[in-house]
Amino acid sequence: MANSPSGDSMLDRLVRILDSFDAKNHSLSVRVLARRADIPLASMYRLLDSLVEHDLLSRDDSGQVRLGLRLWELANRSAATGDLRTAALPFMEDINQLLGQNTQLSVLHQDEVLIIERLSRPGSVVNQANVAGRMPVQRTSMGMALLAFSRPEVIADFLSRHQAVMTATHPDFRAEMAEIRRTGYASFDGFIDPETTGVAAPILDEAGYQLAVISVVLPRETRTVQSAGLALRTAARGISRALQMGGSL
Repeated sequence: MANSPSGDSMLDRLVRILDSFDAKNHSLSVRVLARRADIPLASMYRLLDSLVEHDLLSRDDSGQVRLGLRLWELANRSAATGDLRTAALPFMEDINQLLGQNTQLSVLHQDEVLIIERLSRPGSVVNQANVAGRMPVQRTSMGMALLAFSRPEVIADFLSRHQAVMTATHPDFRAEMAEIRRTGYASFDGFIDPETTGVAAPILDEAGYQLAVISVVLPRETRTVQSAGLALRTAARGISRALQMGGSL
């Protein structure tokens, strides 16, 4: 793809534009978008017209810019997450009904936890996970369960880049990893919200390494962490079997 006058490619610029939106910034003014994407304002206006025309971005009457519906359409064609989501949804619905709390399906992507599905529940506790949102590995039970059941080289590679933050947040990291592997689920109090406890169980491939994770967020004072962990572990096994029967592994 042709380079811009500044030397960066148009693809680089497109990625920076799309990355400017996050869970807290669903819509942006053109000026703010240009600043976040590090693109001159005049160039941003020209790019915006083309991106709106192709429905990759949308612009409302007030001039605010949002991600376009075509991105949602393209993302939902992804076989990698589509098969996983299809296999997981029946089990997520069971967990959602059983535990009465929001239920998430997530994967490890680019050193973060990427939420690919969430089932909401009226009256449930505060939950910061949003579909297509990202959360830090070291600050979530989801991330720690994914890391514990990753291949050894993946763990070593992750630690080589994040040793300082992992040491600060998990001084007993090795012991925590061993306990997660022993029980088959991760549980941590107050990582994101001080009043909640996250519980997460990995969905494993045939070799016993993580493909994804299913999780819930419970009230911190609950006495049901162990039963929630066992329920999630059972659901995770069911999802693994469904994926194997579907030929997705």
